[in-house]
Amino acid sequence: MILQLITSFIASAMFCILFNTPRRTLLQCGISGMLGWLVYLLLDPHWKSVVATFFATVVVGVVSQIFARSFKIPVIIFSVGGIIPLVPGGLAYDAMRRFVEDDYTNALQAAVQALLLSGAIATGLVLSEVLGQMFRRSKS
Repeated sequence: MILQLITSFIASAMFCILFNTPRRTLLQCGISGMLGWLVYLLLDPHWKSVVATFFATVVVGVVSQIFARSFKIPVIIFSVGGIIPLVPGGLAYDAMRRFVEDDYTNALQAAVQALLLSGAIATGLVLSEVLGQMFRRSKS
């Protein structure tokens, strides 16, 4: 588990380097990705992977909101880097490979799973943004 957390930290930080985020934010980007992956790892054995991905993305979104307020940088810097470990790229690749190999039943199953995970990521980010706006409005 510790190796997976270290790997998710490095993947998130390296993705942010790839997209030229400010150097001073690399640590926070890695932390947001690592926290999201930690939540996913803790929830995945007990719940379905879509639900675990949703809650992990909400955590990434909330942490990104906190980092954005603390460092006065747009939220997108932290949230995009933070969701990278959760993106179902391998599953989408498997779905396309199975379509090419004419294995339509398994291809459709993998494609639907990738679509559900992607929807969970999008919904989790939107929910965390709404929660952040509600918190800011109630505070002022």
